Amino acid sequence: MSSPASPPGLWRRFTAAYAKFLTGLLAFSVAIIIVPVTLQMISRYTALIPAYIWTEEMARFLFIWMIMIGAMIGVREASHFEVDVWPTLPRRGEAAVRIVARLGILAFAIVFLVGGIEFTSFAWYRTSELADLPLWMIHIAWPVAAVTWIVFLGEQFYDEARILFGWSTT
Repeated sequence: MSSPASPPGLWRRFTAAYAKFLTGLLAFSVAIIIVPVTLQMISRYTALIPAYIWTEEMARFLFIWMIMIGAMIGVREASHFEVDVWPTLPRRGEAAVRIVARLGILAFAIVFLVGGIEFTSFAWYRTSELADLPLWMIHIAWPVAAVTWIVFLGEQFYDEARILFGWSTT
Protein backbone atom coordinates (compact mmCIF):
# COMPACT_ATOMS: atom_id res chain seq x y z
CA MET A 1 0.00 0.00 0.00
CA SER A 2 1.33 3.44 -0.78
CA SER A 3 2.00 5.89 1.98
CA PRO A 4 0.62 9.40 2.05
CA ALA A 5 3.11 12.16 2.56
CA SER A 6 4.21 12.26 6.19
CA PRO A 7 3.95 15.44 8.22
CA PRO A 8 7.06 17.47 7.50
CA GLY A 9 9.89 17.16 9.95
CA LEU A 10 9.51 20.88 10.48
CA TRP A 11 5.97 20.35 11.80
CA ARG A 12 7.14 17.66 14.23
CA ARG A 13 9.97 19.92 15.40
CA PHE A 14 7.48 22.75 15.90
CA THR A 15 5.09 20.63 17.99
CA ALA A 16 8.00 19.23 20.02
CA ALA A 17 9.34 22.74 20.66
CA TYR A 18 5.84 23.98 21.54
CA ALA A 19 5.40 21.10 24.01
CA LYS A 20 8.78 21.92 25.57
CA PHE A 21 7.74 25.58 25.84
CA LEU A 22 4.47 24.55 27.53
CA THR A 23 6.35 22.36 30.00
CA GLY A 24 8.62 25.27 30.93
CA LEU A 25 5.63 27.60 31.18
CA LEU A 26 3.89 25.14 33.50
CA ALA A 27 6.94 24.94 35.76
CA PHE A 28 7.18 28.74 35.75
CA SER A 29 3.50 29.17 36.66
CA VAL A 30 3.82 26.68 39.53
CA ALA A 31 6.80 28.66 40.83
CA ILE A 32 5.00 32.00 40.45
CA ILE A 33 1.76 30.89 42.14
CA ILE A 34 3.73 30.37 45.34
CA VAL A 35 4.09 34.16 45.74
CA PRO A 36 0.41 35.21 45.92
CA VAL A 37 -0.60 32.11 47.89
CA THR A 38 2.18 32.70 50.44
CA LEU A 39 1.21 36.38 50.76
CA GLN A 40 -2.41 35.33 51.30
CA MET A 41 -1.49 32.88 54.04
CA ILE A 42 0.85 35.26 55.84
CA SER A 43 -1.59 38.16 55.73
CA ARG A 44 -4.54 36.02 56.78
CA TYR A 45 -2.94 34.42 59.82
CA THR A 46 -0.50 37.08 61.02
CA ALA A 47 -0.31 40.83 61.32
CA LEU A 48 3.12 40.96 59.66
CA ILE A 49 1.85 42.31 56.35
CA PRO A 50 -1.41 43.92 55.28
CA ALA A 51 -4.10 41.79 53.64
CA TYR A 52 -3.60 42.00 49.88
CA ILE A 53 -6.82 41.57 47.95
CA TRP A 54 -5.17 41.05 44.56
CA THR A 55 -3.47 37.85 45.71
CA GLU A 56 -6.69 35.83 45.59
CA GLU A 57 -7.44 36.79 42.00
CA MET A 58 -3.85 36.31 40.88
CA ALA A 59 -3.78 32.83 42.45
CA ARG A 60 -7.06 31.97 40.72
CA PHE A 61 -5.82 33.21 37.33
CA LEU A 62 -2.58 31.26 37.64
CA PHE A 63 -4.38 28.14 38.85
CA ILE A 64 -6.70 28.10 35.83
CA TRP A 65 -3.78 28.58 33.44
CA MET A 66 -1.84 25.80 35.22
CA ILE A 67 -4.77 23.42 34.72
CA MET A 68 -5.13 24.30 31.04
CA ILE A 69 -1.40 24.06 30.32
CA GLY A 70 -1.25 20.74 32.15
CA ALA A 71 -4.16 19.46 30.03
CA MET A 72 -2.36 20.59 26.86
CA ILE A 73 0.76 18.67 27.89
CA GLY A 74 -1.39 15.68 28.86
CA VAL A 75 -2.92 15.54 25.39
CA ARG A 76 0.52 15.83 23.78
CA GLU A 77 1.86 12.94 25.86
CA ALA A 78 -1.38 10.95 25.40
CA SER A 79 -1.53 10.44 29.15
CA HIS A 80 -4.13 12.83 30.49
CA PHE A 81 -7.29 11.47 28.89
CA GLU A 82 -6.45 7.82 28.29
CA VAL A 83 -7.47 4.90 30.46
CA ASP A 84 -6.29 1.41 29.61
CA VAL A 85 -9.32 -0.87 30.01
CA TRP A 86 -9.00 -3.07 26.93
CA PRO A 87 -7.24 -6.41 26.96
CA THR A 88 -4.11 -6.70 24.89
CA LEU A 89 -5.12 -6.08 21.30
CA PRO A 90 -3.20 -6.43 18.06
CA ARG A 91 -1.34 -3.32 16.97
CA ARG A 92 -4.06 -2.25 14.52
CA GLY A 93 -6.77 -2.84 17.13
CA GLU A 94 -4.95 -0.63 19.60
CA ALA A 95 -4.61 2.07 16.95
CA ALA A 96 -8.35 1.90 16.24
CA VAL A 97 -9.21 2.17 19.94
CA ARG A 98 -6.86 5.14 20.34
CA ILE A 99 -8.44 6.87 17.34
CA VAL A 100 -11.92 6.46 18.87
CA ALA A 101 -10.66 7.78 22.23
CA ARG A 102 -9.03 10.74 20.52
CA LEU A 103 -12.26 11.49 18.66
CA GLY A 104 -13.81 12.02 22.10
CA ILE A 105 -11.01 14.40 23.02
CA LEU A 106 -11.50 16.17 19.68
CA ALA A 107 -15.20 16.64 20.51
CA PHE A 108 -14.21 18.27 23.82
CA ALA A 109 -11.67 20.42 22.00
CA ILE A 110 -14.33 21.68 19.60
CA VAL A 111 -16.66 22.48 22.51
CA PHE A 112 -13.81 24.29 24.28
CA LEU A 113 -12.95 26.19 21.11
CA VAL A 114 -16.47 27.34 20.25
CA GLY A 115 -17.46 28.00 23.85
CA GLY A 116 -14.07 29.51 24.66
CA ILE A 117 -14.30 32.02 21.83
CA GLU A 118 -17.72 33.12 23.06
CA PHE A 119 -16.47 33.11 26.66
CA THR A 120 -13.46 35.28 25.73
CA SER A 121 -15.46 37.73 23.62
CA PHE A 122 -17.88 38.18 26.53
CA ALA A 123 -14.95 39.13 28.78
CA TRP A 124 -12.96 41.18 26.25
CA TYR A 125 -13.73 44.61 27.73
CA ARG A 126 -14.32 43.53 31.32
CA THR A 127 -11.94 43.61 34.27
CA SER A 128 -11.80 41.66 37.50
CA GLU A 129 -13.43 43.20 40.55
CA LEU A 130 -10.55 43.25 42.98
CA ALA A 131 -7.31 43.62 41.05
CA ASP A 132 -8.74 45.26 37.92
CA LEU A 133 -7.08 42.63 35.73
CA PRO A 134 -8.43 42.17 32.17
CA LEU A 135 -10.69 39.12 32.23
CA TRP A 136 -9.89 38.09 28.66
CA MET A 137 -6.45 37.06 29.93
CA ILE A 138 -8.03 34.25 31.93
CA HIS A 139 -10.87 33.41 29.56
CA ILE A 140 -8.58 32.96 26.56
CA ALA A 141 -7.10 29.90 28.24
CA TRP A 142 -10.03 27.81 26.95
CA PRO A 143 -9.67 28.47 23.21
CA VAL A 144 -5.85 28.35 23.46
CA ALA A 145 -6.11 24.92 25.10
CA ALA A 146 -8.58 23.77 22.43
CA VAL A 147 -6.38 24.84 19.52
CA THR A 148 -3.38 23.20 21.16
CA TRP A 149 -5.32 19.96 21.68
CA ILE A 150 -6.37 19.97 18.02
CA VAL A 151 -2.77 20.49 16.87
CA PHE A 152 -1.45 17.67 19.04
CA LEU A 153 -4.38 15.40 18.16
CA GLY A 154 -3.78 15.90 14.45
CA GLU A 155 -0.28 14.55 14.81
CA GLN A 156 -1.54 11.60 16.85
CA PHE A 157 -4.37 10.83 14.40
CA TYR A 158 -1.81 10.71 11.61
CA ASP A 159 0.44 8.34 13.54
CA GLU A 160 -2.45 6.02 14.45
CA ALA A 161 -3.80 6.05 10.86
CA ARG A 162 -0.38 4.92 9.62
CA ILE A 163 -0.60 1.90 11.92
CA LEU A 164 -4.29 1.19 11.24
CA PHE A 165 -4.01 1.34 7.46
CA GLY A 166 -0.54 -0.20 7.27
CA TRP A 167 1.14 2.76 5.61
CA SER A 168 4.85 2.26 5.45
CA THR A 169 7.14 4.41 7.57
CA THR A 170 9.54 5.09 4.72
